[in-house]
Amino acid sequence: MKRLLRIYKPFTRAGLLEMVAYRVNFIFFLLGEIMKCFVMFFVWKAVFDSSDSSTLYGFTYDNMVVYLFITFLSGYITYSDGSYAVGKEILDGSIAMRMIKPVDFDMCFMFQELGGKILQLLIVFLPITVGVEAYRWITNGVFMLNVPMFFLYIVSLLLAYGINFFFNVIYGFLAFYLKNLWGTDIIKGVIVGFLSGATVPLAFMGGFGQVLGYLPFASLSYTPVMIYMGMYEAKEIIFYMSLQLLWLLIFVVASKLVLKSAMKRLVVHGG
Repeated sequence: MKRLLRIYKPFTRAGLLEMVAYRVNFIFFLLGEIMKCFVMFFVWKAVFDSSDSSTLYGFTYDNMVVYLFITFLSGYITYSDGSYAVGKEILDGSIAMRMIKPVDFDMCFMFQELGGKILQLLIVFLPITVGVEAYRWITNGVFMLNVPMFFLYIVSLLLAYGINFFFNVIYGFLAFYLKNLWGTDIIKGVIVGFLSGATVPLAFMGGFGQVLGYLPFASLSYTPVMIYMGMYEAKEIIFYMSLQLLWLLIFVVASKLVLKSAMKRLVVHGG
């Protein structure tokens, strides 16, 4: 582990410095995501205001508010830019320089992203978590944070990031075949957002939502959020976190196989 950290520490530092250097881009991206979150908030507020029932598919209005903001937070923290980064390097030919370095291809991108995550944890994760817990305390009259559940949420969040990272790296390897992923990357984001429960909770989709719960996309957002909110029983937590671990292993292996196959088609443009 020490050797691993020593090798990839410079990549983490580079990711942190890149986030600081492009802080205006970071701020505007964050503001855009927050605006989308508030749009969803007012949409669901209108849904509950127009409903005769105070509960929809097991969600109260307060549950939905917490769900929206924790979903936003989880999606923001586990977001991976791997598909764009890999595709861009393939397009401009700079991937050739990365390939000759005596380091693991996937780990370079991961540790570079983790550098930026450090800043996101301090600026985004802590304030929003405190704000959500303050909201729960005010609306319920008691302190709602369950420390063991919060710890499991963090573990689930780490697994979700791993799944998202390797999924995006695999998707990025499509640039070996398609050359440019800009358009398809946008479509991918919309589809994944829906299938992961980030747009609409899977509980609202009935049997179709139950099927989606077994797919890797639910592990990206829905599983961590439901654990945070305490809406899973112990058996469900064990099952869905085990499912997260399984999907992570599948994507790690798949990324190695896809890279090996894609390298046979490497054509460097520029460089």
